Parts: sequence; structure tokens; C-alpha cells
Amino acid sequence: MTAATISGAVALTALVAPAAQAADDPAGTAAKMTPFSAKAPADETVGDTTITKVTVNGNKDVVVGTGQKSFNIYVTATDPSGIYSAGAYLWHGTSLDPDNPDIDGLLYTDADATCDNWSATSATCKITITATSDDLYDSALNGKWNVATWAVGNDADYVETDVYKNHWVKRAASFSGFNAGPEPVAKGKAITVTGTLKRASWTYGAYYGYGSQSVQLQFKKAGSSTYSTVKTITSSSSGYLKTTVTASADGTWRFHYAGNSTSSVADAYDYVDVR
Repeated sequence: MTAATISGAVALTALVAPAAQAADDPAGTAAKMTPFSAKAPADETVGDTTITKVTVNGNKDVVVGTGQKSFNIYVTATDPSGIYSAGAYLWHGTSLDPDNPDIDGLLYTDADATCDNWSATSATCKITITATSDDLYDSALNGKWNVATWAVGNDADYVETDVYKNHWVKRAASFSGFNAGPEPVAKGKAITVTGTLKRASWTYGAYYGYGSQSVQLQFKKAGSSTYSTVKTITSSSSGYLKTTVTASADGTWRFHYAGNSTSSVADAYDYVDVR
């Protein structure tokens, strides 16, 4: 079932997060740790299980183009009896209340987490999620998502939280047709830099020109490790960019787009030989 088919509390309770097999599940507790479960209320703590850290995609934005994107969530939890399992998923909306849900996006997996029990009381569990076009079916889903988490102790204590933190899920941006030329070029002559800034549409499954965006033209002289901003230009309604500079030294020119709350960072490079 994908996020596109979510409709009402009945559909929501059918969606399940990682759950252990009943035969190995302490008192059946892990089986209750499911998204939108009517059995266990949101933000519930039973006993002394605690979640101490959650890291999504290495604390980097989850950037998705028109294909699949896999990323990891690490949940660190503690319990005096030790940690049995933990899990996490991302959801988009305002409420996970099974009686009155408001959710239009869900990124989760039904695979078990892989847990590293690094002490008698603590463990870090890895959850791998793959976002697909079925999950991100509408470009309006770009932006801030909620991170829900849960953890279960070996003694059946548990904790679950609807919104442990937030995380950005963004549409991939990129450049096409980038060129700095002519090359080689005589010192003092003009270099023309062109390219088109594009952004993925999750709605239509393709990249389209991204207009009215500020893009920096930057230069890194040969032998240097740093870029300097030469000028800032704005993409046309179709995403097209064109500007000229004076050739002064060998080096790499790039367009740098810093991204925004819905779109990723993008860069394009071209080395120019100045003679």
C-alpha cells in the first residue's frame, strides 16, 4: 500500500512499521509498535525505555529525484533490561490520531531493524527506507516531514512518539547543458557561461526548468581548493541562465544553486584553459 492510497482511519491502521515475529516478541509489545495503531496511543511511555537519539540520513536532507532513494534512520535507545528492537518512519501531515487522521504521505519499511547492542542496556537500531514515486506521488509533499519513533525493551517496556523531530524531504535540483566557453580562450577575452536549472516533479515524474531562482557563478583558480563567487544571476521562467565574464586564468567555473525549503542544492562544473 502506498501513501497515494491512504484514506481514512481504516486504511491508516493497515499500514505497519517494522515489527518482530510474535514468537520472539517480549509480551507481544513490538507488534503494537505500528503506525496509527489503535491499540497504543501516541506519545506513550510504559516503563523506563527511553529514546536518546534519532539520526535521519546522516542529518542530511532526503533528496529524491524521479527514481528511488534509499536512506537510513538510526534510533538509539536504552532500557535497564536491554533493548529488544526499535523503529522509525517519516510521515507528512498534521495528525496520526487513528480516530481523526490527517496524513498524506508516509515513508516506511516493513523490514525488521538491525540493532547493535553496544551495551547491556543500550542499542542503536538501523532502519532502511526506500522512497519511491508511489510514496512521493505529488510535488506538494516536498518540505518538512515528521519523524515518528518507537523502542521496546527486553522486559516489554516501550516508548513511542509521533513527532520525535522533523526532517526535510526535498525535490532534486540539477543543471543541464552547462558550458563555459570558448575553450581554450585568450586571456582578457569573454567567457560565456550557460546552463539550465531544473527541478524534479514528483507529480509528473520528470525534470522541468526552475525559474526565478538565484544562482551563483563561482570560480576556482587552477591549483586552488576554494571557489569564489563572481556574480549572482536569476534563472529565466524556463530555468535558463546565461552570463559573461572576462578570462583571467586557468580554472573551473561552476553554477551553484543553494537550494531552498523544497529543493536540493545543485552544482555544475566546467574547466576553462586560458592562454
